[in-house]
Amino acid sequence: MIVGGSYIALEFAQMYRRFGAQVTVVERGPRLASREDEDVSASIREILEAEGIDVVVNADDVRLAKRDNGFGGFELTPSVGAPAIAGSHLLLAVGRRPNTDDLGLEAAGVQTDARGYVVVDDQLKTTVDHIWALGDCNGKGAFTHTSFNDYEIVAANLLDGDPRRVSDRILTYALYIDPPLGRAGMTVAQVRASGRKALVGKRPMTKVGRAVEKGETQGFMKIVVDADTHEILGAAILGVGGDEVIHAILDVMSARAPYTTLSRTMHIHPTVSELVPTMLQEMEPLD
Repeated sequence: MIVGGSYIALEFAQMYRRFGAQVTVVERGPRLASREDEDVSASIREILEAEGIDVVVNADDVRLAKRDNGFGGFELTPSVGAPAIAGSHLLLAVGRRPNTDDLGLEAAGVQTDARGYVVVDDQLKTTVDHIWALGDCNGKGAFTHTSFNDYEIVAANLLDGDPRRVSDRILTYALYIDPPLGRAGMTVAQVRASGRKALVGKRPMTKVGRAVEKGETQGFMKIVVDADTHEILGAAILGVGGDEVIHAILDVMSARAPYTTLSRTMHIHPTVSELVPTMLQEMEPLD
């Protein structure tokens, strides 16, 4: 039984299912991976359910009780009036807090926020001029790649006189289920909420030759572009190789080059990446 429906929860759910366990994911909200667009969330759920993982959403009143159910476990009731679900092992994947409360930061004058993250500026300097905070403790991204980039930013400022900033980097990450989700920049929902004119391209993996050849056609690719500036605003690649393909888009975003830089580039056949230019050539206005 896994309580939580975000990245760690879903990765562990698929892992344990493939080990042979019966797995139920219990999520408080109306859908899995709620940070993503609804079509991405729906596809993720389809992928997991196809492997036999049970998904329970809208679990707004989770209650646990020990029960002698034959395997020394418990029962979980997801909401009022819902039937109880039997389980033997429980994983809570409902968020993390940094372990900063016992570091004595207050004695050094280093401030933390309400959740315990060390307060830093755009160059990762704390409220004490000679102390910098890198990695998960600063709340700027709980990933290995963001932590390493933190180091690069601090080293550039301290040693090279190069004023690199956290705000210069583009949000990017992956969800490591199989197939993986590679993400960069804004979601379509975020772009729509911003009110800007945009173009959206989308291509199912069933129309990607490499995916068909490998027999791995779950998921899709999606990209959103500013209609006026032609800047790529965000992308989601849910499918085989998605965690690698996303970098072709991320690099163009980082260079702040127009999407035509990518759409007019010849890619190698047969790859997943070769269909990214095609997707960009077939975009339509965002509703």
